[in-house]
Amino acid sequence: MALPYPTQPGDVDHMITNDHAAVNRLFEHIEAGRGDRQILADQICFQVALHADAEERTFYPELQRLGRNDDAEELIAEHAEVKKLVKTVEQTEPGEPEFEQALAAIIKDIREHANEEETIFLPEMRNGAGAERMAVLGEEFLAAKRTAPTYSHPAAPSSGLGHKLADAGAAMIDKLRDKASGRVHTLGTDASGLLDPQAQRLMDTFAALDPKPLEILKPEQARRQPTLVDAVHQILEADGKSTDPEQVGSVEDVNLLGTAGGELPVRIYKPEGADSTLLPVILWIHGGGFVLYDVDTYDASCRGLVNKTGAIVVSPEYRRAPENVFPAAHDDVLATYRWLQTNAGQLGGDPARIAIGGESVGGTLAASTSLQLQEAGEPLPVAQVLVYPLTTAEQWGESFADAADSRPLNRPLLSWMAMHAFHGVPEAATDPRIALLDVSKEELAGLPTTLVITDERDVLRSQGEQFAVNLETAGVAVTSSRYDGMMHEFFGAAAVLDKAQQAQQEAADHFTAAFRAS
Repeated sequence: MALPYPTQPGDVDHMITNDHAAVNRLFEHIEAGRGDRQILADQICFQVALHADAEERTFYPELQRLGRNDDAEELIAEHAEVKKLVKTVEQTEPGEPEFEQALAAIIKDIREHANEEETIFLPEMRNGAGAERMAVLGEEFLAAKRTAPTYSHPAAPSSGLGHKLADAGAAMIDKLRDKASGRVHTLGTDASGLLDPQAQRLMDTFAALDPKPLEILKPEQARRQPTLVDAVHQILEADGKSTDPEQVGSVEDVNLLGTAGGELPVRIYKPEGADSTLLPVILWIHGGGFVLYDVDTYDASCRGLVNKTGAIVVSPEYRRAPENVFPAAHDDVLATYRWLQTNAGQLGGDPARIAIGGESVGGTLAASTSLQLQEAGEPLPVAQVLVYPLTTAEQWGESFADAADSRPLNRPLLSWMAMHAFHGVPEAATDPRIALLDVSKEELAGLPTTLVITDERDVLRSQGEQFAVNLETAGVAVTSSRYDGMMHEFFGAAAVLDKAQQAQQEAADHFTAAFRAS
């Protein structure tokens, strides 16, 4: 359920409800009898261990500070009972009566516990502590999860001081247990049973690389974690295939001169056989929640589009948060597009045939760039492709519940990204460059022909599809295409996913049709 008041992504109550939503979706997979029951149980136990530890170090001491000692003790007692049940699940196997009874009790107890926290104690804590304090507690909550034990310890002290004294040793032992049992190799996969076989293999391979949960790490730590690109290479090697990048005519990293005199790093991809004929140009923008990843991570998408369209693809290395918060990325992409309008010929490109697109927040940046160009009365791209774009910073839509647990992007990670991207700029969440769903149909009217690509297992699915509806209502020529059985970030994995090949071809067809028409 959603809290009955607004929050910022870095607030402790926002984070706690994200955790509740993610673990509840795991419960629903268990109840529906789908997916891998053992892995689902492992993921539930892991998430409950981290969440309970963090609450006992941050949330409950704050309740005590506000004079709610009895309530805090009651919540701690509820945790103690759940920890005992989790211990039983950890020590038994699916199908055994003890396992099934304990798991059913965990589901019932945590749902009641979460409802109690969200309807009573979190609102009361916000009223007593204030918004600024909730943000501070959010940082402490994440820090606690980073150092928490990963197994249940019912006999361990539950006070804040007790955790500080006992957690380090327990966490070290638990990491060894995770490696010895092999559990660590499954915590990062999607165990819902809702992915198609190729996508499931990719996520299982990714999980076997032992990625830590990005949503509890510091940005510099998260950037060092394995990515789906690494998993794609693992599969290619296992299948005896080359991991060399898809061949294109040329690839060059250059620095363009921005409108403010600064440098704009971009990567330029040209097709085989590029000659003196001016070619169409695609400005393709990478994702990563404004915080993670770079042009290297999305290299495969650009190469695929070059070969499928025969166009020049330009990929900007825009500035990332938290080093450069909103609207730094937007400014860089807009400046890159304006440079192309004036200087495309220097690259062998046709300034009359420039299109734009991107993946995840790259799709957000593409759409917002088109809107800014239209507002300024400047020439628009001839087409845009938005692949699973972020179109609102709100906890919005059906997919925010049914894909709350999805990987590689889940609900807690999306909020973590927004927390860093909008740090110190809370108004960013309602800025029309982010809140695309709030843009009026009058402002949307006149935007270029648009393809919106979404996927089934993605928290951004609903908002991307709603944006397509809004565009259509505004009279924009739009196509909305959902790829079932796929997850966020699938588009660039065409080397191992047939549906990624199809999606890239659909994007290429959309671009080439617009190039012909122009």
